[in-house]
Amino acid sequence: MKNPATQKISIHGVQLEILPIAGPSQGTGPCLVFLHEGLGSVAQWRDWPRALCQRMACSGLVYSRQGYGQSERGPSPSTSTSTSSSSSSSEMTDPSDSPAGRGHAAFLPDYMHREALDTLPALLHALGITRPLLIGHSDGATIALIHASRFSVAGCVLMAPHVMVEGISLQAIAAAKAAYESGALRQRLVPYHADVDGAFWAWNKVWLSAAFRSFDIRPELPRIQAPLLAIQGEQDPYGSMAQIDDIAARVPHAQLLKLTDCGHSPQRDQAEAVTQAIARFGATLRA
Repeated sequence: MKNPATQKISIHGVQLEILPIAGPSQGTGPCLVFLHEGLGSVAQWRDWPRALCQRMACSGLVYSRQGYGQSERGPSPSTSTSTSSSSSSSEMTDPSDSPAGRGHAAFLPDYMHREALDTLPALLHALGITRPLLIGHSDGATIALIHASRFSVAGCVLMAPHVMVEGISLQAIAAAKAAYESGALRQRLVPYHADVDGAFWAWNKVWLSAAFRSFDIRPELPRIQAPLLAIQGEQDPYGSMAQIDDIAARVPHAQLLKLTDCGHSPQRDQAEAVTQAIARFGATLRA
């Protein structure tokens, strides 16, 4: 699904899809940078980023990570290395692939670190964005936390973050694999991604890999000095309240919002409550 308002920018030689959102001429708040979920894209945020920017009188930036939406995938190194700007992608192959996923590379286990510490800083620098307010969903929230542990940001809003791997997450991701192989999930995602199979399997296969079981960013959290607002739905099939409770245990100044009647997408399931909470949180950053 192409949005005529989107643009392309080259980061490390890869064309990324971006959607800049203009703010008011007198706006004084930070730029809101939206970081999508594991299978997300610019288009899948729908109109919520623009509405939130208007509510907060801020500018914004929405972008699709490489391989998602209308962004290019870029080269695929065959082995994992530490975070480095010399690589624009992080993928691996799995000889035990299911027939549907065979031939599609999976991300390497450090893919969120690479995004947070390599691609995102380069993108912000290229666009002249300093100290953004990061609005992350799921994988995007994890990326926001990793970035904030190393770089200066105005704050982070974390919707359904993953700080470690839970059994409930793996069960939901295995269910997503079955739904994709049956065609139901694939059909829903096709309009949003230029390479829907590459996008799905890169994410699904790394999460279900043995190498990803030890993913855990909790030791990195105490380095975060920026204000945090962590939001979790009680009915989220991809993660429990332990995710945001563990953030609060390591970042005592973090604010928590626990929502009833809310699944994995708080910005859709409880849009007004989430928008109000973020607006209040953002107002404290300007004080």
